[in-house]
Amino acid sequence: MNYSAYSIKGLRDGFKKRQFSSEWVVKDCLSDIKDNKLNAFITVCEKEALEKAKEADKKIKDGVDLPLLGIPISIKDIYLTKGIRTTAASKVLDNYIPQYSATVVEKLEDAGAIIIGKTNCDAWAHGSSGENSDYGSTENPYLEGYVPGGSSSGSAVSVADNMCFASMGTDTCGSIRLPASFFNVVGLKPTYGRVSRYGIIAMASSLDSIGHFTRYVEESALILSITAGRDMNDATTTNEKVDDYESYLRKDIKGVKIGLPKEYFTEGLDRKIKEGIEKEVKSLEKRGAKIEIISLPNTKHANACYYIIQPAEVSSNLGRYDGIRYGNGRDLFGEEAKRRIMLGTYVLSSGYYDAYYKKAMQARTLIKKDFDDAFKEVDVIITPVSPTLPWKLGEKTSDPLAMYLSDIYTVTANLAGIPGLSVPIGLIDDLPVGMQILGPHFSEGRLFQVGQAVEDSGL
Repeated sequence: MNYSAYSIKGLRDGFKKRQFSSEWVVKDCLSDIKDNKLNAFITVCEKEALEKAKEADKKIKDGVDLPLLGIPISIKDIYLTKGIRTTAASKVLDNYIPQYSATVVEKLEDAGAIIIGKTNCDAWAHGSSGENSDYGSTENPYLEGYVPGGSSSGSAVSVADNMCFASMGTDTCGSIRLPASFFNVVGLKPTYGRVSRYGIIAMASSLDSIGHFTRYVEESALILSITAGRDMNDATTTNEKVDDYESYLRKDIKGVKIGLPKEYFTEGLDRKIKEGIEKEVKSLEKRGAKIEIISLPNTKHANACYYIIQPAEVSSNLGRYDGIRYGNGRDLFGEEAKRRIMLGTYVLSSGYYDAYYKKAMQARTLIKKDFDDAFKEVDVIITPVSPTLPWKLGEKTSDPLAMYLSDIYTVTANLAGIPGLSVPIGLIDDLPVGMQILGPHFSEGRLFQVGQAVEDSGL
């Protein structure tokens, strides 16, 4: 039996009614992984997953009710998982077995989730295309020879191609939202500090956000209700109350003010993507939303700002991998990691700190202020996720600047620390396209509200 048509809620109902078991579902997912040629996984946890599934079935029979009990999920191979190899898709950590799990992993397992495997990604999460993994690129299931998007490429593909029912990723510059847009799935980047980063290999510590992929908006709300919250092991997490996210799914959007930033709909955006978003916005307007054109004037500085701050933090974070304390030698770093280490070390060096890093941090403040001012006038902001459809494998690898421009619409959310949700809006030239919904800090519930309306309009 193929269980891919079921939502997480449908699976849970089926378990409770004894229509099928978690073990059957896990076996079905493992079979799909084995038959799949998309290179979405680095490590498959077959034995562990089957044992957990049998345990879940017993708990269900005994009347235990947990939100993810018996549900197979995948984890980006940048999360520490106790006793399960964690590589960050780099041969530097090829044989690393963590002694503890990330806080998020523990929360998911406490909620009953079954980890079916660790997914492929750009090494150290460095990339927008999925091509920088030391274990080979994840393949695009929609169009052979095209990029899957990155860095959370394997996570997105594992959900899109029915190898699991949700997947955890990380988003430092769009690394969840971009592949979600390319694969017709829902991708959430929460507010910075909403979800603990403890036990997740750092890329750029002031930008990394811990999010996830699901097939439906309601599932995204469910996962965040489990992963969000204060963690004493991560000082950047907040005491801000965790909302009842699922309650927002039942709210209509009448009166919701939606801003369209003019800077995001200019030259460089694929005309068909622009038309697709405009069509969706008109649909929301018909349902009672109010549309306003707004301006985010410092958007033009975002990419330059990010590609100074992020390499600076990368150079600091990767400095610990010296091949002495743990990990293999630095000679195994890939080209992209070396590029970012050298650039980051340069901008932090004596004589250049004020000229580059300090100015970038000042620009970051202005970008955040743009959003703060905009959210005084509107409730959410809608933008494209990517300026283009997926490009061919190898097309931009020799031109890093061209590759970095794919982040132009997603980078601002990380610089400002605000949440962003990518939701599917259909196909263009037989390829999926997503739309980005941005909100103020800790407004994930409102994003789900609008995202649910977008999802409903496509049913």
